Amino acid sequence: MPLTGTLSILTDMFAPAVLVSACASLILTTSQRLSRSVERQREVARLLHHHQRHQPAPEPAERTHLRQQLSFAIRRARLLQQAMTVLHLTLGVFIASILTIGVFELTHSAATWVVAVLSVLGAGLLLYASVLLIRESRLALADVAEETEYLTRLE
Repeated sequence: MPLTGTLSILTDMFAPAVLVSACASLILTTSQRLSRSVERQREVARLLHHHQRHQPAPEPAERTHLRQQLSFAIRRARLLQQAMTVLHLTLGVFIASILTIGVFELTHSAATWVVAVLSVLGAGLLLYASVLLIRESRLALADVAEETEYLTRLE
């Protein structure tokens, strides 16, 4: 195979490779967000458990606040887990598109529609993961707002 043919194959494979890198970065940051969310969930659950065991009549406002915080943490963790699943699927689709491009170029296959389908599927999954991450960010903001409101009422 001449050098121009090899360069053509590499050029065709480059765009999905960039998307693989972007996807990997999103997986890493989402994993960190999920870890923080799970830690927050555990912390609030411990506080709620502690208050239930050590205070015969816990303050209703505090108990409500802790339950609300726990609800936020659980919902955030679910959204982040969904986003992680979608991002891993997206990564697989983009890797499959890279391999498909390489195989089709080497075999001179005319079935380029497969690459187009994989590319559109990967882009759609990436969009869906972004929507999930936006929803989780909005939920995190609502969580902080609720906590801030509760703390300012205590003063």
